[in-house]
Amino acid sequence: MAPGAMNRWTKSLAEARPAAYWLEDPGRPRPEPALTAAATCDLLVVGGGYSGLWTALLAKERDPGRDVLLLEGKEIGWAASGRNGGFCAASLTHGLANGLSRWPGEIRTLEEMGARNLDAIEDTVATYGIDCEFERTGEIDLATEPHQIGELRELYRTMEEHGLADHVELLDADGVRAHVDSPTFLGGLYDRRGVALVHPAKLAWGLKQACLRLGVRIHEHSPALSLRQQGAGVHVPTPYGSVRAGKVALATNVFPSLLRRVRPYTVPVYDYALVTEPLPEDLMASVGWRGRQGLADLANQFHYFRLTADHRVLWGGYDAVYRYGGQVRAEYDNRPETFAALAEQFFTCFPQLEGVRFTHAWGGAIDTCSRFAPFFGTAHRGRVGYSVGYTGLGVGATRFGAQVVLDLLDGEETERTALEMVRSKPLPFPPEPFAWTGIALTRWSLARADVNGGRRNVWLRALDRVGLGFDS
Repeated sequence: MAPGAMNRWTKSLAEARPAAYWLEDPGRPRPEPALTAAATCDLLVVGGGYSGLWTALLAKERDPGRDVLLLEGKEIGWAASGRNGGFCAASLTHGLANGLSRWPGEIRTLEEMGARNLDAIEDTVATYGIDCEFERTGEIDLATEPHQIGELRELYRTMEEHGLADHVELLDADGVRAHVDSPTFLGGLYDRRGVALVHPAKLAWGLKQACLRLGVRIHEHSPALSLRQQGAGVHVPTPYGSVRAGKVALATNVFPSLLRRVRPYTVPVYDYALVTEPLPEDLMASVGWRGRQGLADLANQFHYFRLTADHRVLWGGYDAVYRYGGQVRAEYDNRPETFAALAEQFFTCFPQLEGVRFTHAWGGAIDTCSRFAPFFGTAHRGRVGYSVGYTGLGVGATRFGAQVVLDLLDGEETERTALEMVRSKPLPFPPEPFAWTGIALTRWSLARADVNGGRRNVWLRALDRVGLGFDS
């Protein structure tokens, strides 16, 4: 970034708080008390993000008599579940292209399951009265470089071939700009039903209240320290107490799994976002955006952006930062060089908004795996189940993952457990220093492809061949 640009665009960040906009909502609930005794339960859920909350809620819905206890190391929704962009997508496979490349024979089933899953989330929000600003707006995937126009057309043709183009519209530049006006938009693919927008923290807090309503016992500030089999159950200690459970569902995602065998399959990457001040009516009119769709461009280092309920713009993505050794630390949530780059890119996209200030700038860690979509499994003779590896698409897909884990723990053979996606696992990441070196080389290669007409170099083509890659 040129010094002049740095001086010009960083002024917009002068008052940005280094905090997640969603988590500062005044409706944030008080945490439940920590566990301070020895407890027993039928099902212990470890982790209070979307994965854990959906698992606990669905477990009680399936069997109201099941005694369910949930442990959260800090507070419900404080990590990825409370600081993401709020895109609740139907896709279970991190997009159609990724699903087709890995499970072509199942793609129709996976797409149908994903659509049903999103419908079920909408139903749950209504049933429990969860005030999470749920909007079934859909999403427009945007071409912002000439080579991406062909990619959009090819994706649309693929959707048509597989009977998946219902509610999807291919847009030219004028068509896109009739919805949202930016000089950078060259075309788009508008999926009218496949994405909802939510206030992500309110969704987590609402699921917490729904769990409590059904009788789930929740203890916050109660990290699970270890896990070991004990007789016919599993023993999990916390700092001030312990739990003996018949079954355990692990939902810690980006944080190191209590099952060491799972750890090599995921790495944490940091994603960053900005939120503007509320836009006045004249500036909103200059952008259009009356349909309030979620937006994302097609770059390898892509941006995602959306409107909040009070007409702010959330602008995130671009950088996906991996720290050597896979470390997850609070100080990594703040990365000024990424915030400065995002600010410049924002005003390039929306020059009519020059002068708007950002009020919040933050980051957070995402668990990613080499296939970019979740994987599942059990341990300790079927007493422990897990789902992990959502790669930034967990707002919706975690509900499906919770169903899979409960199927596995209950020993049920279902349409879900029969899926190759569920029965297979991704390739693990290599140990350091190879992981850091490979990821750094991949990020550099993806950035080069973005400015080189989308052409993938030898390294990326090699990763494609072996099914091991890295994406932002």
